[in-house]
Amino acid sequence: MSRRTAAKPAAQPTTCPCGLSAAYADCCGKLHRGLAQAATAEQLMRSRYSAFAVRDIAYLLRSWHPDTRPAELDLDPGLSWERLEILGSTEGGPFHTAGTVEFRAHFRERGRSGSLHENSRFVRHDGAWVYLDGDHSED
Repeated sequence: MSRRTAAKPAAQPTTCPCGLSAAYADCCGKLHRGLAQAATAEQLMRSRYSAFAVRDIAYLLRSWHPDTRPAELDLDPGLSWERLEILGSTEGGPFHTAGTVEFRAHFRERGRSGSLHENSRFVRHDGAWVYLDGDHSED
């Protein structure tokens, strides 16, 4: 979901971009502000999608495993994330140390619609869920 050009932070949405029926401030916004931690790999995945949608680079880097995290991350200002579909998951619960989440993220880039399909891997690092890596393709 990364692009290599600078992006300005997006305005904070009212409803959460992650697809749950909650206000952004009460859902992923709490994780982005550091007021809560993801309890599951899926919750972290949803919060990372929302961070891409609102262009919260600091959260994306903070929630990325240090062994695979890039030194910097720039987001394409011409790309907007429109909808998230969770397709499945394995483990990744409150008592697990690893898990996967398969998803499809729909976007619009310079007037063209598309989607990114990924099977992401998450692990616990220092007690918190973090994104490790994933296998993805663009549709």
